[in-house]
Amino acid sequence: MLRPTAVKVVPKDNYILDVEFDNGERKEFDVKPYIRGEWYGKLHDRNYFNAVETDGYTVVWPEGQEIEQSAGIGIVEV
Repeated sequence: MLRPTAVKVVPKDNYILDVEFDNGERKEFDVKPYIRGEWYGKLHDRNYFNAVETDGYTVVWPEGQEIEQSAGIGIVEV
């Protein structure tokens, strides 16, 4: 069975992403625990965090940071 793919992402306060999937599901991803180190630490910058987009599969930032649904990052039902 294919996993749903991200079709829309909206950054929210407190480093939360509201993600909508192609099957109609919406979930929130809490990114805070993963914002550390040189690569993902860039997400501390709110302007950069807010530049998140979907590539039709997952959510990505301009320099290539990504979060896949399979990572199970803080999934909370909306």
